Amino acid sequence: MTPDQYTFEDPSKKYDMTPPEQYLEGAGTDKDLAVPADHGEETYRGSGRLEGLKALITGGDSGIGAAVAIAYAREGADVAIVYLPEEAEDAKEIVGWIEKAGRKALAIEGDIKDEAFCERLVQTTVDELGGIDILVNNAGKQQHVEDLLDLTSQNFDDTFKTNVYAMFWITKAALPHLKPGASIINTTSIQAYSPAEFLVDYASTKAAINTFSKALSQQLAPKGIRVNLVAPGPIWTPLQPAGGQPADALPSVGDETPLGRWGQPAELAPSYVFLASGESSYVVGATIHVNGGMPTP
Repeated sequence: MTPDQYTFEDPSKKYDMTPPEQYLEGAGTDKDLAVPADHGEETYRGSGRLEGLKALITGGDSGIGAAVAIAYAREGADVAIVYLPEEAEDAKEIVGWIEKAGRKALAIEGDIKDEAFCERLVQTTVDELGGIDILVNNAGKQQHVEDLLDLTSQNFDDTFKTNVYAMFWITKAALPHLKPGASIINTTSIQAYSPAEFLVDYASTKAAINTFSKALSQQLAPKGIRVNLVAPGPIWTPLQPAGGQPADALPSVGDETPLGRWGQPAELAPSYVFLASGESSYVVGATIHVNGGMPTP
């Protein structure tokens, strides 16, 4: 039988992958990773848990967002993904997987640091898919800077615009379209709980995402809209070699986890499916930690 996300196996040995030192320009793309990431293309098995729903996923062209897009489509949802122009090839690949699952795919190109674009992408999703039932704010910017004196205001601003402001703008634009039963899932990080000294701005945004989400969950729960979070640990995505980690640290990052390895995007997707589905109807303001065992306060 072909292995899938339900296969019982030793998690410490599930993936035998040690990436080499690598640096990717710009946002980085999956196609340029020295070691391919697993998005569940060959392993995620759907069971109709999101049948007929409409999902919008930022950063759905690669990494965690791509794995979630594939999983949602195989669970029966139509999916819109948002990507930067340099990520067009990756986006086309994920659109293909969504359509192969028999679902409608929508790929929207643009920069979520722009408030007007965030408003347009929500409206485009509603117009093309017929609504939004699941919103996944997942796109992120992460650039390591060793010394605070070298962290520019522009870099700080770009990180907050991408990770926090875009989440605020997109969620605000989506709210009038969300009906009772809808789900908002925001991607936080282990960095919100155990920040690295070279990710001051990124870790700060993830802490902000936590608080934003917990507060909003209280506001929206009486309306039947649930807000929750997923907090990844070290996951092998283009974000990491594209300046997210020092290049020479990449081979050993996974060693920091009790499982002793990098995580793969495919290992995140089931958490996003659970939080989007009716199975989690009494789960509000919660954080699912998918980090290989790294302790959180």
